[in-house]
Amino acid sequence: MGADPQDLVFVPSATAGVNTVLRSLTFQPGDELLVTDQEYNACRNALDYAATRSGARVVVAEIPFPLQSADQVVAAVVASVTPQTRLALIDHVTSQTGMVLPIARLAAELAARGVDLLVDGAHTAGMVPLNLRELGAAYYTGNCHKWLCAPKGAAFLHVRRDRQESIRPLTISHGANSRRTDRSRFLIEFGWIGTWDPSAYLGVPEALRFVGSLLPGGWPAIMARNRNLALAGRKVLCAALQIPEPCPEEFIGSLAAVPIPDAPKDGWPGPPFYEYPLQDKLRIDHGIEVPVMPWPAPPKRLPRISAQLYNSLPQYELLAQALVGELQKGH
Repeated sequence: MGADPQDLVFVPSATAGVNTVLRSLTFQPGDELLVTDQEYNACRNALDYAATRSGARVVVAEIPFPLQSADQVVAAVVASVTPQTRLALIDHVTSQTGMVLPIARLAAELAARGVDLLVDGAHTAGMVPLNLRELGAAYYTGNCHKWLCAPKGAAFLHVRRDRQESIRPLTISHGANSRRTDRSRFLIEFGWIGTWDPSAYLGVPEALRFVGSLLPGGWPAIMARNRNLALAGRKVLCAALQIPEPCPEEFIGSLAAVPIPDAPKDGWPGPPFYEYPLQDKLRIDHGIEVPVMPWPAPPKRLPRISAQLYNSLPQYELLAQALVGELQKGH
């Protein structure tokens, strides 16, 4: 990750990492918290809570999708910054549209304006190369259970050294008054938060070793292979749907979303998981597991494919065939 271990701690999930930072910081009435309209719903809820609790205001930068260039993303975020902006929460890889945002450019632009950046990197570890030292964001959190294939319940939080004094774990425990001097207060507090099962954290090294051994080139080869497969799968879908690719290839990691026609009125998402019936049809009738995202809001929808070592191009060809058939039936 291009990080000093002294700046990294484990947390249960990227959502927990985002909550940890937001619950640690203090905001005032009139402060502005910047986010994009593509932020993951759980983390957006955490930001809204922090704003409501403090009297701050959430400002939303709208990022178009489809889009043509990274300049559109940077321009949308920069245009939303004001002298009152205190923090920006931005996905590195968006959940709904699967785009790898130009996070290095965004970090530089925000830093030049005195705005701290909290990066929601839920999908990045094992998908895209990371160098957290070079990125320089104040806060960065991500999951280990996605592309690293570690157990669920293992994620990381990286806090820049000059910001660590303010960041406390969600559970305050024995570390708060520990007399240890062999490590930083940051590591001591997060290292033991009371009784919990650390098995997921302890499984991360083996996941890194085992998955990294599956191709001769290790993790760089795995990330390149998965990206190439995601690009190929997207081409198959776009050709079958007769639509242009919705964003340049530079936005693709191991995820890719494509727009499809709006859902019929009787085909909107419903409980318990608020999935489109189309997603159920693909799973039940065709044996294909793929999310159909209700983004930006019903009736709009985006099937989003993933590419991992266990996937192959014929699977995306099967999806394209099934998807076109279901759309032709009016689903």
